Amino acid sequence: MTTILRIDSSIKGPASVTRRLTDRITARLAGAAGAEVTSRDATAIPLIDGTWIGAAHTPADSRSDDQRATLALSDALIAELKAADVLVIGAPIYNFGVTGPLKAWIDQICRVGETFAYTAEGPQGLIADKRVIVAYASGGVPLGSAVDLASGYIRQVLSFIGIRDVTFIAAEGVAVDEPAALARAADQIDRLAA
Repeated sequence: MTTILRIDSSIKGPASVTRRLTDRITARLAGAAGAEVTSRDATAIPLIDGTWIGAAHTPADSRSDDQRATLALSDALIAELKAADVLVIGAPIYNFGVTGPLKAWIDQICRVGETFAYTAEGPQGLIADKRVIVAYASGGVPLGSAVDLASGYIRQVLSFIGIRDVTFIAAEGVAVDEPAALARAADQIDRLAA
């Protein structure tokens, strides 16, 4: 059975375009494969801080109870990531980049010794390659344009931990014509291989 990990990061709740897209993508993939879906709302994920960094850089067998508690959510998020066969990530574009909640999820799952390692040849991803489908929605920032600071970042950070199979579904120009942007994205979703 396929396991899908769905990450939503919009702060707009039910008004979110990316949540509508991740609904549709997840339904398409889950329906075809009879998949199990784990959903994670990144808006509930806290930012990392100095205490978190200290805990993450302390060897696991030397961590205090407080440090283990500090990393408990990160451990759970990494376990979800490792267990998934497919990731569906909602990535609304705010001010040319990813949302704060999506960045919070990324910071929690990028941990040395857990999802990547430093080697003599440079960083090496420790996560087995997985299929990723990113629901990209922007008011007016075209995917892949010079002002799109999000898609390249998402590809880079996923590659950094070992994931290279990344597909973007784009709803561009939502601020200009939301129904048309959604229709174009829906067409892309309908053409996805399940």
